Amino acid sequence: MNEQFGVRLRKAVHVFCAGHFITLADDLCEPVHGHNWTAGVDVDGPPDAHGMVVDFIRLRDLLSGIVARLDHRMLLPAHNPFLTLSTDRGPLGRDEVTVRFADRRWVFPAEECLILPVSNTTAEWIAEWIGRELLAALEAPGGRFEGRLRVEVDECQGQSAVWSAGPAPQR
Repeated sequence: MNEQFGVRLRKAVHVFCAGHFITLADDLCEPVHGHNWTAGVDVDGPPDAHGMVVDFIRLRDLLSGIVARLDHRMLLPAHNPFLTLSTDRGPLGRDEVTVRFADRRWVFPAEECLILPVSNTTAEWIAEWIGRELLAALEAPGGRFEGRLRVEVDECQGQSAVWSAGPAPQR
């Protein structure tokens, strides 16, 4: 018999409100807009000596910390070849992030931006970023993680992207 164990985390506290825009083609960039994104996590793996695949409380708290970093931010991609980002001191003495695409230009307060190490701020790449941050936290010194992690990011109800990593599922 092939048994599998897993946990699913879907909490109301794992919602973040953030703005973004994506390049849809080399010469097409959508307008700035935002979503009330929802992050969910599934973990599959063997139960430990206490019968847990992962500690729900630890998983909840780690994900809450990651989601808090995204909340009320303008999400910008660091590695998009069609966008130019620069941070400069603005006229009022505060840092500003300027983003350019072709003949378009946006300026955002730097403290309200989160520049992610992704090529586009799609739900797919945001799910991967959340997943990698969560994996690093789970595997931090003293941590244990032996399973498969799946992160789902929903940008509006019923429209989501998924990223997963870990050992291949057993069949």
